[in-house]
Formats: sequence, structure tokens, C-alpha cells
Amino acid sequence: MRLGASRREDEFEINVIPLIDVMLTLLMFFVLTATFEQRARLKVTLPQASEPVEASQDLSLTIQIDADGRYYIDNNEVLNASVDTLKDALQQVAGDDRSRPVTIRADARTPHQSVVTVMDALGQTGFTRMSIATTPSTDPAKGAPKK
Repeated sequence: MRLGASRREDEFEINVIPLIDVMLTLLMFFVLTATFEQRARLKVTLPQASEPVEASQDLSLTIQIDADGRYYIDNNEVLNASVDTLKDALQQVAGDDRSRPVTIRADARTPHQSVVTVMDALGQTGFTRMSIATTPSTDPAKGAPKK
């Protein structure tokens, strides 16, 4: 009997299917977390004003408008830019609380129509307390009020 010869003929096999499953799971995890992190870092360059107004930001509803005119309500993008879609999104986020203060954070390069569309949707929805966020003017001559 030759026991040693039969062992040499057996092929050694590594099962890689569990490794592929783990790698695909890790890949999906990293792709999803990278996408969420990108949305959270929305950069908005606020317009400048001569005197900043201090407002309480703890309970206010924030609507951001980027330079391309895309709308974000509390960091959630509104996919359709129509007034009806904005009204539906505002009603879902705010519920029945129409006395809640609303802060519009529009980029300085945002088209004026985008800001007017948000203000129109807020007015039709019944919100009464609204403010527009600005940054202090760096040039005192540029932002100084005329006497």
C-alpha cells in the first residue's frame, strides 16, 4: 500500500467565496458612508451685510440654497425645485408648527429667483418668522449704511 503517493496527488484548494463576501460588504459600507459625508459638507458662501443680526439658531428650521439653486431643508436635498415640492417638504419637516423660525442660508452666487421661490413656499405654507443669514462685511466702506 502506498499511502504517501495519494496525499501528493490531492490538490490543495482555498475557498475564496467568504473572502469575496466580506470584501463586497466592506466596499458597500465605504461607498455609502462616503456619500453621506459628502452631503453633510455643503459649502454655502453667505452674502455680506453691514451689521449682523443675532438670532437663536437652536429651534429654527434651516433652508440652504447652494450656488446652483439646489434646495436643502435641514441637510436633506429637495429633488424638485418647484414651489409645490418645497411646500410638501416643509410640511413634512415642520409638521403643524408654523410659528417655528425659519433661516434661509443662500449662497451669495445663488440666483435671486431661488430665494424668492423659497420665500413664496414659506408664505403659502403659513410660516411667519423668517430670516436670511448673512456674514459681516469685511470692507467697512462697502457695507456701511449711507447717512
